[in-house]
Amino acid sequence: MKAKLEQFPSINPNPVLSVEKDGTVLYSNRAGETLSHEWGVGIGEKLPSCIGDFVQRVISRNSPEKMEVKVGKRIYLVAFHPLPEEGRVNIYGFDISDQKELEEKLRIKEKQNDVLYKIGKISLEYESLQTFMDESLELIASILEQEYCKIMELMPDGKFLLRAGIGWKPEFVGKNIVEGEKGSQAGYTLLSRVPVIVDDFEEENRFKKPEILKIHGVASGASVIIGSMGKIYGVLVVNSTKKKKFTSDDTYFLNSVAFLIAQVVERKKTEEALKKAHESLEVKVKERTAELEKAYNLLKESEKSLAEAQKMAHIGHWEWEIANDKSYWSDELYRIFGRNPQEPCPTYKEFLNYVHPDDRDYVNSATRGAMNRKPCSIDYRIISTDGGERTVHMQSRIIFDAENTPVRIKGIVQDITESKIAEEKIQNLANIVESSQDAIVTMSLDGIITSWNKGAAQIYGYPSKKILGKNASILAPDNLKDEIKKLIDRIKQGINIKNYETSRLKKDGTLITVSITVSPIFDTSGRLVAISVIARDITERIKAEKSLEKTEATRKKEIHHRIKNNLQVISSLLDLQADKFDNPKVIEAFRESQNRVISMALIHEELYEGEDTDTLNFSEYIRKLAENLFQTYIISDKNIHLIMDMEENALFDMDIAVPLGIIVNELVSNSLKHAFPGRDEGEIRVKLRREENGEHKKKGNKGTGFTLTVSDNGAGIPENLDLENSDTLGIQLITILVDQLDGKLELKRNNGIEFIIRFTVTEEK
Repeated sequence: MKAKLEQFPSINPNPVLSVEKDGTVLYSNRAGETLSHEWGVGIGEKLPSCIGDFVQRVISRNSPEKMEVKVGKRIYLVAFHPLPEEGRVNIYGFDISDQKELEEKLRIKEKQNDVLYKIGKISLEYESLQTFMDESLELIASILEQEYCKIMELMPDGKFLLRAGIGWKPEFVGKNIVEGEKGSQAGYTLLSRVPVIVDDFEEENRFKKPEILKIHGVASGASVIIGSMGKIYGVLVVNSTKKKKFTSDDTYFLNSVAFLIAQVVERKKTEEALKKAHESLEVKVKERTAELEKAYNLLKESEKSLAEAQKMAHIGHWEWEIANDKSYWSDELYRIFGRNPQEPCPTYKEFLNYVHPDDRDYVNSATRGAMNRKPCSIDYRIISTDGGERTVHMQSRIIFDAENTPVRIKGIVQDITESKIAEEKIQNLANIVESSQDAIVTMSLDGIITSWNKGAAQIYGYPSKKILGKNASILAPDNLKDEIKKLIDRIKQGINIKNYETSRLKKDGTLITVSITVSPIFDTSGRLVAISVIARDITERIKAEKSLEKTEATRKKEIHHRIKNNLQVISSLLDLQADKFDNPKVIEAFRESQNRVISMALIHEELYEGEDTDTLNFSEYIRKLAENLFQTYIISDKNIHLIMDMEENALFDMDIAVPLGIIVNELVSNSLKHAFPGRDEGEIRVKLRREENGEHKKKGNKGTGFTLTVSDNGAGIPENLDLENSDTLGIQLITILVDQLDGKLELKRNNGIEFIIRFTVTEEK
C-alpha cells in the first residue's frame, strides 16, 4: 500500500488525496492540503461523516462520483475514484473558480433580463406612476445589491427633485432638491450626456457631493439619463455606502431600465392626459377632441418604444383566448419565431407546429398544467420559419372568470439561444480542464518508472504495461543517457526543475523535444521517496518558432536591402538632376536633399548588414554619416576636425534613428557650409550621452533619457535667429523632427554654436 501511495506526485497544481474506505486519510500532496484543511483532517485522521459516507458510497457502487467544495474564494470540482480491490478511494480536485465566475455572470444577466420583464409587467399592473416607480426601484436595488436607488426628476429650473427612492430616509423622498449641472451627480449626468460612475466620492472633483449623500454616508454611485435627448424626464441613480467599481454591464443594465422607465412614464403621462380629457369632454368638445388625437399619437409612440425595449431584451409577450382559440402576439414575438407580422396571429395548434417535435408534448403538458393553476416557467426549442433552431424561455399566467374557469392565458417568451450556447461552452471548458494531455510520470530515486498516465502513452508511444519497471533512461537519446541521473541528483540537492527543455526518444525511435518539470515526492515524514516528472511535447512548436524566426529575419533584411537600394537610386537621380542646373543655390538644394536621402539609406544599410533587423547601433551609424558629410563638403586645403564622443551600445529603432539621423545631417552640414568662412581650420563636435537623472523626461514616461549635442567653434549664427519662426528649411526641419521625438531643443552661442537635443527612448517590455 505504501508503495502505491508513493506513486503520487507531491508537487502537483491540483489536489490529490487517497483515503481508506472508512474515511481515514492515507495520503495528500501539497495542493491537497487545501481540501484536508477545509475538512479539518490530517494524514491518519478520518474525514467528516458527510465526506466519509460519500467515500463509502463510491466504493460500494464502484462508480466515480463528483462534488463541488468551496475553499475560501476558490471552488474545486472534487472527483472520487474507487479502488475496491485496494479498499480505498483516490480524490482529485480541480479549480473551477473561473468557470463558476462566468456562470455567475450569466446568472446575473438572466436575473437582469427577468427584472426588465417584471418592470414591464408592473407597468401594466399598476395605474399609479408612483407605485410603478417604487416597485421598479426595489427590483433595481435588489438585482444590483445596492443600498440606495432613486429617480431624480428634472425640474423646469434645471434642478432635480428626488421623485422616488429606495433606502433613503422618508423625509427626503418627494421633497429633497439638488442642484443641476456640476452641483450634483444627476446634474453632471445630464450635462455630460453619458453614464456617470463614481468609484469614490472622496476623490470626486467633477461635481459637488450634495448634503443628502453625506447624511446617508454614500461612497460610490452610478447614474444614467431617463429619456431621450428631446424628452428627458430625469436621471436614474444607484448609490452604495461602500466603494464600488461599477462595470459596463451595470451601466448597460441601468440604461435598459432607464429606457423602459422613460417609456412607461411617457405612457402614464399620456394615460393621465387621456383621463383628464375624458373627464372634461363636455366643456370643450373640439379642443378636447384635438387633445385626444394628440394623446392617441403619443400612446402609439409609447407602444412603439415599449416594443423597442422588448426587442433589446429579446422578449415578446402574448395572449391566448382559450374558448375561441384566438391569440395576440407582440412584434418581438413575431421576430423570435420568424413569422411575418402581416400574417394573423397563429392558433394554438399552429403555435405547436413551431415547437421542436421532441419538445411538443412537454410544452403542451405545461400549458394544460397551467390551467390547473400549476406554475408555468419552461425552456424549450422552436423551429423558426426560416428553419433555424432557437431556444426560448416561456412564463405564463392564467386569467379565470367569476366561475373560476380559465378563459385567457398571458405570458412572455424570451430568446435564450445565446445563453444556452454560452452554457455549453462552459461545460466544454470544464471537460477540457478535467483531462490533461501532458505526460505525468513517477519514478524511483534510481530512475525506475513506477507510474505512467495516458498522456505519457500518447506522447512517448509506450503503453503502461510495457514501460512500468523500466529505467527512465530508455526515453533519452544516446547523448543524454546520463541526464536523467543528473536531474535526479539536482532534486536530491533541493533544486526544483521547471520548464526544462530537452530531447527524448519515442518508442518508434522518433526524436522529440519536450518541456519537463521535475519535482520531489516526500513521504509523511518529509523524506524524499520518489520523483515526479510532467512533460509536454513541444517539438512542433519549436520547429515552427525556428522557421518563423528565420523567415522573418530574412524578410526584414530583404526589405532593408531593397529600401537602401531604392534610396541610393533616388540619391543618384538627385545627383544627375543637379548636373542639369547652373544655379549654385539650386545645386546646393539638390545636394542637401541628396544628403538627407543618404542619411536614411545608411540606416537601412546598417540594419541589413547587422544581426538585428529592428534596432541599430546609433553611435556607429552617426560616425559613418558624419564621415560621409565630411567627404561631401570638406575641400583639401581646409583643416576641419571631426570630434565624436558617442555612447556605446546606444541601440535605437527606426522611429528614433531616422529623425535623429536627419537632425545630425542638417546640423553637421550647416557647420561645414557656414561655420568657417575665411578660416582654414576648426572643430565640429558630435556627442551622444545617456542622462543620469533624466530630468527632461515627462512624468510617468518609462524610458532612458539621452542628450545629443552638435557644436562647432565657428562664426556662430545671428542673435536674432528665432528657432520657432525660422524661414530656413534646415532649421524648420530640425524643429519639426525634435517635436516628433517629443524632445526638447536648446541653442547656445558660446564660442561658436551648440545645439542640444534631449529626448527619451521608451524601454520595450
